[in-house]
Amino acid sequence: MGRVKGGKNAAPTKVDNPPKRRPPAKTPEARENQMIALAVDLAEKQLREGTASSQVITHYLKLGSTKERLEKEMMEEQKKLLEAKTESLQSAKRVEELYAEALKAMKKYGGYSGAEIEDED
Repeated sequence: MGRVKGGKNAAPTKVDNPPKRRPPAKTPEARENQMIALAVDLAEKQLREGTASSQVITHYLKLGSTKERLEKEMMEEQKKLLEAKTESLQSAKRVEELYAEALKAMKKYGGYSGAEIEDED
């Protein structure tokens, strides 16, 4: 809470505490996160003071809805699925490379000349 300042004849005014200073962001992503945090802080202040616009109120009401939560969960699961598919494709590619190397090694061991092995690649 702020202090009241002023002399005998001055009308009392509130002095707000200055906002906490954050260190400067090192990346654009960190800067974006700082801006988001500031916007959320401001929205929270407005909601507490009863000065929030209808857009701010509606935004936070939507975030709390069951549909929004389900959609968010679904997006998170889709992200996990996509990551798993990517890993699977990378793994399959690596297995294919290992098979090719193994076949090449077996052919060498079996007595094929280097030229014959290179021609088959």
